[in-house]
Amino acid sequence: MADPRKRNRLPKRLYETELLRLQHELVKLQEWVRAEGVRLVVVFEGRDAAGKGGAIKRVSEYLNPRVARIAALPAPTERQRGQWYFQRYVEHLPAAGEIVLFDRSWYNRAGVERVMGFCTDEEYRQFLHQCPTFERMLTEAGILLRKYWFSVSDVEQERRFQDRLQDPMRQWKLSPMDVESLTRWEDYSRAKDDMFVHTDIPEAPWYVVESDDKRRARLNMIAHLIASVPYREVARRAVELPPRPPSRGYRRPPRDSQTYVPDHAATLSV
Repeated sequence: MADPRKRNRLPKRLYETELLRLQHELVKLQEWVRAEGVRLVVVFEGRDAAGKGGAIKRVSEYLNPRVARIAALPAPTERQRGQWYFQRYVEHLPAAGEIVLFDRSWYNRAGVERVMGFCTDEEYRQFLHQCPTFERMLTEAGILLRKYWFSVSDVEQERRFQDRLQDPMRQWKLSPMDVESLTRWEDYSRAKDDMFVHTDIPEAPWYVVESDDKRRARLNMIAHLIASVPYREVARRAVELPPRPPSRGYRRPPRDSQTYVPDHAATLSV
């Protein structure tokens, strides 16, 4: 029986062609950010298995990791728990000429921490009150802030969890927290709705990405990001390879004087 997910999925060839074109534009955007000293923050949020990680990989695939970096923060340390909540995220904000992609962000407090009881009601209310001010401070300082919410249906989320469960290469992606999210679908829905009410502000609006079809979601998100940033193509200085100079008598040491990795490739059969 045909997989129902594939019926309306964007054709792979069309997807790959457009993805490559968009990634080319991302490289141009990166060079503009670097040359102009722009600071760009992109926040990726959404339910577990909504496709955030895959989108981040496609965005960053051809970018210079010295310019565009991914911030995927672990659970806070005991010291960080005693800090102002936003403090550890501030440390990862970009300097001039940098892009930071947040694989989850300060919105953990409005999502998993709220639903799982990892923060108090007072901490949660304080977050909803402070977050818009925090983001206005970022944008007033000249930081370009883009926030994407990847929206996946309950049926598709469960399918992706089942796929992970059956795939030994991806089982590490299925955490106890992911499993818990299946039974707390409505709790997460209410938390997301409340979060949007308080933090979908003109200075930093939320953009929802329908992600049941991962291919469409990636193309739509990247295309929107590119269209939302007023970048221009920056002329790069031409690079020419110099002629190789003549040998000055260097001799390579004998091969048996060094330790080489075994030729595993030679053991493979066609």
